[in-house]
Amino acid sequence: MATMSLNVSTVKPLGDRVFVKISGKEEKTAGGIFLPDTAQEKPQIGEVSAIGAGKLDDNGVRQPLEVKVGDKVLYSKYAGNELKIDGVEYVLLAEKDILAIVS
Repeated sequence: MATMSLNVSTVKPLGDRVFVKISGKEEKTAGGIFLPDTAQEKPQIGEVSAIGAGKLDDNGVRQPLEVKVGDKVLYSKYAGNELKIDGVEYVLLAEKDILAIVS
């Protein structure tokens, strides 16, 4: 079996999928208390690294995505599939799981 190394430039999402680089987890509270790994919440903000071509509607017309590469987005807490590539965490989401673009 041949092995293939993945990196962000070789991953191209299909359809309405979006590839998001996960922002770092909060390691301490606003009051300065450091949190152990088990108490840290799963992040919901990340930066779009790659996007698919868009979803096909009922007439076969491709609908473009509302987000673009480089956008910072807020996504559903338990949405998508998490991946780790070259030590960096990413999540592969459907566009419907993105809640907002953060400025």
